[in-house]
Amino acid sequence: MRALLQRVSQASVSIRGATHATIGPGLMILLGIEQADDQNDISWLVHKICKMRIFSDESGKMNDSLLDQNGEALVVSQFTLHANTRKGNRPSFIRAATPDHSKPLYEAFCAEMEKTMGKAIGRGLFGEDMQVALVNDGPVTVWIDSKNRE
Repeated sequence: MRALLQRVSQASVSIRGATHATIGPGLMILLGIEQADDQNDISWLVHKICKMRIFSDESGKMNDSLLDQNGEALVVSQFTLHANTRKGNRPSFIRAATPDHSKPLYEAFCAEMEKTMGKAIGRGLFGEDMQVALVNDGPVTVWIDSKNRE
């Protein structure tokens, strides 16, 4: 499971021209799920994301987590995070999970984020063509891979 985190001052996702979800300060999370992912990946990743100290404390140092800041989160499923670009110029997405495997994991990831954060999060709509808008704060962008634990 891969996640691309962007610390934002605001973010939104629109579908067919209509705003579907919007958040204020917090994290925009693009989530890529592969066939080998399971509940263990979800648990590790949610914990890592919620506790990652990438928000400024009162001294201006990155010491606070999403939980410390009581920030918001917007999660969008993005199979292209598993693109393989080794050969040629057209990416291969063979490692990305099929929708029947990835949709339940995406829903479980979102549910665990809400449980850990103690509040609702913003969500994209699985499998839809979405337009994501955000204001990256910092900018701070972090890549996490549950298989490599990095």
